[in-house]
Amino acid sequence: MSLISVEDALQRLLAWAEQAPLDGQETVPLAQADGRVLAAPLLAGLDLPPWDNSAMDGYALRLADGQGEPLPVSQRILAGSAPQPLKPGTCARIFTGAPLPPGADCVEMQENTEVLADGRVRFLEALRPGRNVRPRGQEVRTGETLLAAGSQLGPIELALAASIGIGTVTVRRRPRVALLSTGDELVEPGQPLGPGQIYNSNRRLLAAWLMRLGCEVRDAGILADDLQATRAALAGVGEVDLILSTGGVSVGEADYLGQVLREAGDLALWKLAIKPGKPLTCGHYRGVPVLGLPGNPASTLVTFGLLARPYLLRRLGVEAVEPLGVEVPAGFAWERAGNRREYLRARLEQGRAVPHPNQSSGVLRSAAWADGLVEVREERTFAEGAPVRFIPFSELLG
Repeated sequence: MSLISVEDALQRLLAWAEQAPLDGQETVPLAQADGRVLAAPLLAGLDLPPWDNSAMDGYALRLADGQGEPLPVSQRILAGSAPQPLKPGTCARIFTGAPLPPGADCVEMQENTEVLADGRVRFLEALRPGRNVRPRGQEVRTGETLLAAGSQLGPIELALAASIGIGTVTVRRRPRVALLSTGDELVEPGQPLGPGQIYNSNRRLLAAWLMRLGCEVRDAGILADDLQATRAALAGVGEVDLILSTGGVSVGEADYLGQVLREAGDLALWKLAIKPGKPLTCGHYRGVPVLGLPGNPASTLVTFGLLARPYLLRRLGVEAVEPLGVEVPAGFAWERAGNRREYLRARLEQGRAVPHPNQSSGVLRSAAWADGLVEVREERTFAEGAPVRFIPFSELLG
């Protein structure tokens, strides 16, 4: 079987996701909306700012009155107050964010003025209309779309909604994901290890990651290498939108998960041109999508971040699902061209991407040390200092 490129695998997964968009939505307070995805456009119900206001601490005046003699101060305007119309031939003491008094058309910052002994104000620089004024509707006009449906809400988006007085938002319901691991060798942290056993780190990695994506996680635990137990575990996951597994789905005689999935659905085993990682399972169990990731911790991290995460986001209606990468100089040379796209755990040191010395797919400590992933494309070699794509973990984990 030929290897499937990363781009091809991602496009297949996104097309698969678009065939099963998540139905259902709910309205939640802003305080509970972090990480959620908008189900409907967010429209402005008012102009922002709602009135002309001052961008500086200073003096508001008519431009025509500021061309000659110093002006007396006729009122003092604080943020949150309602000003009176500006008296002709005067100025108003005004503070940042305060409404501009009717009749004023500019604001001069206090640093460019001189207050005389009699309280009048002299303007030291040439004035112009609109100077230091934030006009009504500068940021948004009533009825404009602030955020499109499918936007993922973070602190900035929530603050934007709050700035126009929105207290609740309509979001997509949380995806329900059944999470399971396979293999008799796996033991939960806190339990004693038997011969040949290891602790299950993937469960903690994926459960926390899924919750960051706004998912509702149904923990199906560890599946023992037993056919009846596997059937019972899958039958007991309940109503979910995705079954996400880690570990051995194959065509081997001990592959009970694969056997049960084939009994009640369909299953495709992909071999990807990616490292770490390679095997990826896609299919359905009783109509529910199934995504199986490789079991080695670094392979799980890379394939979930680059493939499963975009798949989930697209099912939520998010359009921009691929992580942003930045081009940085390589702090290493790459002398062996491979036939798989490699993602090296690396961090930035003095502006250069430096990989961890241990890139084994079974090593998770290198990911904790790293800031992100360096992408090394197939059939490529390069010298130290050559440009490489660096994908920060913040882009994958957020």
